[in-house]
Amino acid sequence: MSDSNLNKTLIVGIITGSILTILSTSLISYLSKEKKEDDDPTTDIVEGVDGLIGNTPLMKIRSLSEATGCTILGKAEFLNPGGSSKDRVALNMIKTAEEKGILVPHTGSTVFEGTVGSTGISIAMIARAKGYKAWIVMPDDQAKEKYQLLEKLGATVEKVRPASIIDKKQFVNLARDRALNFTHGEAKGYFADQFENEANFSAHYQRTGPEIYRQTGGNIDALVLGAGTGGTLSGVSCYLKQHISKLKIFLADPPGSGLYNKVKYNVMYAPTEQEGTRRRHQVDTVVEGIGINRLTKNFDKGRHLLDDAFRVTDEEAIKMSRYLVREDGLFVGSSSAVNCVAAVRAAKKLGPGHIIVTLLNDSGQRHLTKFWSDEYLKEQNIHVELDPKETLLDFVK
Repeated sequence: MSDSNLNKTLIVGIITGSILTILSTSLISYLSKEKKEDDDPTTDIVEGVDGLIGNTPLMKIRSLSEATGCTILGKAEFLNPGGSSKDRVALNMIKTAEEKGILVPHTGSTVFEGTVGSTGISIAMIARAKGYKAWIVMPDDQAKEKYQLLEKLGATVEKVRPASIIDKKQFVNLARDRALNFTHGEAKGYFADQFENEANFSAHYQRTGPEIYRQTGGNIDALVLGAGTGGTLSGVSCYLKQHISKLKIFLADPPGSGLYNKVKYNVMYAPTEQEGTRRRHQVDTVVEGIGINRLTKNFDKGRHLLDDAFRVTDEEAIKMSRYLVREDGLFVGSSSAVNCVAAVRAAKKLGPGHIIVTLLNDSGQRHLTKFWSDEYLKEQNIHVELDPKETLLDFVK
């Protein structure tokens, strides 16, 4: 071999050896770091109660899946620390206000909100954790355990008669006024405004949607959700639709809500939804947390993505909740039951073999005195019992 070729061989050998040394050293360092993190218990510690929010499991609801031949998945939002998906919204609204300099912790500032319960509970919890006070205005016809939870979390609870949104004393309007008129030195009053605040939409676009996409590997055929503020439906839909073009999106809506007609016919109201014709205000249902008779900014952001809507009766929702306990040991609240009924309808519409995702917004624990109370339901002339032999397809038509 010539000196020239020998030198080239030596140079190539030195370079190759150096590269291998660097790669092996990096690999050993990486593996050592991974092992150290695995051995270090502090890597699983979150920061405060707000660190517990999100990353909820996605569970296969066995009874619904087996009955329909589809895979029906429920995202267990009731496992958030405040017990509902509204934890995500409350946290993001308060964070956004802090970033804008509207809220400064430990100054006596107060977060005001008009809510039927779950958002208020989430706000009360997070406000307390982050150094604020909470003032919650609610209709006086909600399940009493919601008021009790709010009070235990240290919130001021103001109960008002149910009223239309055009009434100045409607609960959302009153919360806005309370915030505007709040003056206590450097303390500020902040109206969270969950119905119109786009931090609601962003919470689900930035976190809930990506979580579902990751958990399913993007293998989803349909999303089924109810809407109150519309933030969850729009946020999750907008994110998933960007990544899954074939995705079908269905609205689940209770009696008396105008959203069903808006999606189906582009007309907000039906004669049975006019003021003065409903048995129960604000919408004609025992279901709490979803259903509304106006368009919000949050709902409007994703409305164009909706493929269809399903109307779910009180009787169907009640039977579904009892069915899920009987078959799955799953104890859900009223809006979760509506979502599950609509998910079954979507499965029947699409046919076997499809993957359908919905949200289990909260558990039945905050609905004991209304939706889960046989006595209350009888007072409302809703006589519903799930026969021991009754199957899913017997009551979901």
